Amino acid sequence: MTADCLFCRIVAGEVPARVAHETDNVLAFHDINPQAPTHVLVIPKEHFRAAGDMDPATAGEVLQAAHQVAKAEGIDEDGYRLVFNTGRDAGQTVFHVHCHVLGGRPLAWPPG
Repeated sequence: MTADCLFCRIVAGEVPARVAHETDNVLAFHDINPQAPTHVLVIPKEHFRAAGDMDPATAGEVLQAAHQVAKAEGIDEDGYRLVFNTGRDAGQTVFHVHCHVLGGRPLAWPPG
């Protein structure tokens, strides 16, 4: 855990979150500023700064959890988007790797 990391504090239970899915290694919670009808963040409980820092097993668990969230939210059949923003220029604002699960409406391309 990194003391100054918002997501580490959510994992530790210090900051409340509306949990959508949880395993021993992964936590998924609803974004407080949703950009789509479904907008859930999936994070590894262990602190990794960016997507490329995760080991393959952790990355696989995050992706599997993202799919489980999409199924639970009812967006798996119509379609959903998974987004990892890595670095400031990509829009990463919390430097604890997280996967955005977005869906519930048609999503434009390119995204921005």
